[in-house]
Amino acid sequence: MSSKERPTLGGTRIKTRKRNIAAPLDPAAFADAVVQIYLDNAGDLDLVAKGVEASDLNFSRYGDTFFEVAFTGGRTQPGTTKPDEGERHPYSLIECEPKRELILPSVIYIQKILRRRPFLIKNLENVMRRFLQSLELFEENERKKLAIFTALAFSQKLSGLPPETVFQPMLKDNLVAKGIVLSFITEFFKEYLIDNSLDDLIAILKRGKVEENLLEFFPANKRSAEAFSEHFTKEGLVALVEYNERKVSDVKLKEMKSALTTQIAEEAAIAEVIESAKQQVKDAKLPDTEVVRMLWDVIMDAVQWSGKNQQQNANSALRQVKTWAELLNVFCTNGKLELEVMYKVQTQCYEDTKLMKLFPELVRELYDKDVLSEDIILHWFRKGSNSKGRQTFVKALEPFVNWLEEAEEEE
Repeated sequence: MSSKERPTLGGTRIKTRKRNIAAPLDPAAFADAVVQIYLDNAGDLDLVAKGVEASDLNFSRYGDTFFEVAFTGGRTQPGTTKPDEGERHPYSLIECEPKRELILPSVIYIQKILRRRPFLIKNLENVMRRFLQSLELFEENERKKLAIFTALAFSQKLSGLPPETVFQPMLKDNLVAKGIVLSFITEFFKEYLIDNSLDDLIAILKRGKVEENLLEFFPANKRSAEAFSEHFTKEGLVALVEYNERKVSDVKLKEMKSALTTQIAEEAAIAEVIESAKQQVKDAKLPDTEVVRMLWDVIMDAVQWSGKNQQQNANSALRQVKTWAELLNVFCTNGKLELEVMYKVQTQCYEDTKLMKLFPELVRELYDKDVLSEDIILHWFRKGSNSKGRQTFVKALEPFVNWLEEAEEEE
């Protein structure tokens, strides 16, 4: 063999890599097969689930089609909710009556399917997102069925269905403007709250990232707290109305607190601060109790603390109360509100070690400035219900109470 010749292996065949040839998509045949399972079992969903489990159908490839058949009875045309060609069955969610007891079996059926084939959750998300984005294409009765199904799905904790899949797709301007979204979400709320608490509902809304913006479900010309209260009160969802009112009130209280804090920091005239506070309370219709609590916080937050020098801290706190007591006085218009201030002072003195020994002096200052009346101080001393540090504070206040009682006897 010449040194220039290369050796070869006689009879060796060189293999070429085969190409992965994808089978053509055939959702129509898949849909027909699933429809046949429904028909063979006369819509008995327990038997249908067993038939689906026993089949060798390619669910990983046609998951969306499977849920189209479950919801509407057959395939739907791409991008719509209209029926496509092919076999159909009369046992779908859309075909039943809009009653929770008739829709619940469909939820349990889908739950069974998802437990055996958890990868299908993404397909369920896809189909629900598409349907919810196209709510206007459904009849009103059909939208009600979808709302009941959705509520029951969350109530039954349907495997892994994320709330954002439900709430976000609906917030399309055209759907909201027509009132379709408000109608759907109202039905959803009513159904979900049959079996669950308001806290459960709020938790779902938070996960769906809509809890902060419930008014977005309303048409633009009805996005007001008044419209919210009127609509959901009429629908019997008073607990939701009260929750929203508290939420709106909390936001407005925070805004008011921020504005007053700025005014005090800038050393605005007390008359100016009082007028500003009165106007904000009037405009926002804020609860009196929350207002006086917030005002105490604003006053004490403005105290200039001086490290560990207790005497300076005491002087600063008393000076602040003396300066701004008139602001409290304007809003403490009855004994109940005075008692709220008393409890607020008690709680803060208990929780802040800098103020622990200052309780009787603060009470005395508020008495001198006519924020707290003698009757309220004596009521708190004898029957106060706040237990925080009560024994210590009662003992500390005893000399002042004795003085009040002696003065009362002399009169």
